[in-house]
Amino acid sequence: MNQFELFFPRAAVAALPVSMPQPHLPPLPPLPRLPAEPPFPQTAHEEPFRFEDVEVEARFAYTVRLADYSHPAADAVKVAEQRFRRELDRQLGDDVVEALRAFQNASESSESDLSKAEIAMARRWAKAYDAARTAGFRDLGETDEAFFDVRPV
Repeated sequence: MNQFELFFPRAAVAALPVSMPQPHLPPLPPLPRLPAEPPFPQTAHEEPFRFEDVEVEARFAYTVRLADYSHPAADAVKVAEQRFRRELDRQLGDDVVEALRAFQNASESSESDLSKAEIAMARRWAKAYDAARTAGFRDLGETDEAFFDVRPV
């Protein structure tokens, strides 16, 4: 067999088996015809969507990195960081960066220099970070020195 016969096989008429006689079946009835409709409803007064009119939400981005953890599989670290971030977003919503900054200010200042709102936000950060850390380290095993580093972008 050469390449031509491999890719363009000839019909082997002599090698086909002789077919058995089939019983006579009546022909199938024709399918009913459906009325032709356009695939999408058309409206004459519809204007195209304009992306320029959409207001963008002012959100602060932040990064999460698992620091001081030596794990051979990078996928496990990535999953832990995603789990940490998901829990942090669930606990704080859009206030993640604001709470982080309030916690940093609270740790660098005395309590008399801070407002009650900043103290409350710093406490929210501490509680949310603890819950997120627990969620992030759930499947990692021994993690004595490791921590999650959160930084605003």
